[in-house]
Amino acid sequence: MQHRTTGTGGNPLRRDADRTRARMRAVFVLSCLVAVVAAVLLGRAAWADGERSAVEVARHRHLVTGTTVSETNYQTGGDQSSVPASAATATWHFPASRAHTETVPVPAGTRDGDRVQVWVDDEGREAGPPPDRGDTTLYAVEVGVGTLAGTVLAGGALVVVRLRLLDARSAREWEREWARIEPHWSGRLRPGQGADDDGPDPPHLNP
Repeated sequence: MQHRTTGTGGNPLRRDADRTRARMRAVFVLSCLVAVVAAVLLGRAAWADGERSAVEVARHRHLVTGTTVSETNYQTGGDQSSVPASAATATWHFPASRAHTETVPVPAGTRDGDRVQVWVDDEGREAGPPPDRGDTTLYAVEVGVGTLAGTVLAGGALVVVRLRLLDARSAREWEREWARIEPHWSGRLRPGQGADDDGPDPPHLNP
């Protein structure tokens, strides 16, 4: 007995919609693989850029010793959820001939006249510490994770939209096919068909 197959040699019961769904699943898997590769590459690039930037910034940061000239007070950041940080007014010299007096972060409990360490720039202004390796690594991880999530979400969204359109089209095609086949199976008269009109023979399965 010979079995009829589709032109592609696949399962004769497999519809075009089924093949499209299989392709969409393959596309999503491929997008996940691309996302992983892109995340690794961009994360490594971000880490390398961060390392170069940190080295450049470190060249223009200098740790000097200052002396506090006020009692410790507390300052908060721009947002209300910020934890207050201790600060005090301190004075230092950098370069050696230039005096600076600014309010700088200090350890809690620092008193007037205590010596404190202050990071300054090439002009001697308080500038904060240079970024460390942990900051660079965290930035690279954020870039990698963001790339991975964004690519997977974009690929998943495209696949979902495509499958929904496919399902809607399949439903319409099913309704049209059922409207054509149902009268043969149920024996229900279609509009315009007489009582003695048997209509076309019902479809038969070819052996």
